[in-house]
Amino acid sequence: MTNNSALKQYLERCQKQVDSALELQLPAATIQPQRLHIAMRYATLNGGKRVRPMLVYAAGAALGLSAEQLDGPACAVELIHAYSLIHDDLPAMDDDDLRRGRPTCHKAFDEATAILAGDALQTLAFKVLCRTEPYPFSAETRLKMVETLAHASGSRGMAGGQALDLAAVGEQLDLTQLENMHIHKTGALIHASVKLGCLAATEADPQQVKHLEHYANCIGLAFQVHDDILDVEGDTETLGKTQGKDEANGKPTYPSLIGMKAAKEMAQNLRQDALNSLTELDERADPLRWLADYIVDRKA
Repeated sequence: MTNNSALKQYLERCQKQVDSALELQLPAATIQPQRLHIAMRYATLNGGKRVRPMLVYAAGAALGLSAEQLDGPACAVELIHAYSLIHDDLPAMDDDDLRRGRPTCHKAFDEATAILAGDALQTLAFKVLCRTEPYPFSAETRLKMVETLAHASGSRGMAGGQALDLAAVGEQLDLTQLENMHIHKTGALIHASVKLGCLAATEADPQQVKHLEHYANCIGLAFQVHDDILDVEGDTETLGKTQGKDEANGKPTYPSLIGMKAAKEMAQNLRQDALNSLTELDERADPLRWLADYIVDRKA
């Protein structure tokens, strides 16, 4: 089996796994308030790449856990991601009309419903982590997971990164400032995804966990660098969102700051650094290796 075919099978398996778990966690469309629950499902069960839950599964697998043991944290991180996309797309934020090839939540419903759907998905994420069934983690492990996801989602993580992003529109940032913004906006939740997989493996070797967290830091930044590249070189149909939106809105990006060639080299160097951090892990870490390649080679 080639790496490409192994990756394809792994992506499909993880997507199916987390989609089934999300289906169980989300309120049914028939439950009141129906419009809100339909919007929550619309924004979540819409064919996303599921990179963050894949990283939960892959990190846990590297430490000997099964996918079923990781469904809870995998769902939680994807619910946070789905909420963040709803809010990022709002007119007060990035003002986008298209997400994953479909109208954004506030376009498909309305702004108020979209805001409430995002709020409800955020709180559902933490409810999932607190459930004792069917995810039998100890109370101490659950508390660490809640703290990890809350930190990654809040003002010192994703929300703070979005605030920095909004403040940077029309401004000239240096490379350190741009990296700091994206470490928070994109990298924090990717790092949390790997950390959640590690926390689920309560008997994990601390040195292995340290290597996995370094992998997460590298691949989180690589993800954003490649996103910036796709915003220039991609097309709207493939991306599932409006191509060139960052440039049109005057947002600082890696290609605009250091040039396209240097941005591509940076993404490749980050990928290699991520892969180097896995050298002491065995074949159970192969999905993490495949995902490092996928993140910097993807077309959307």
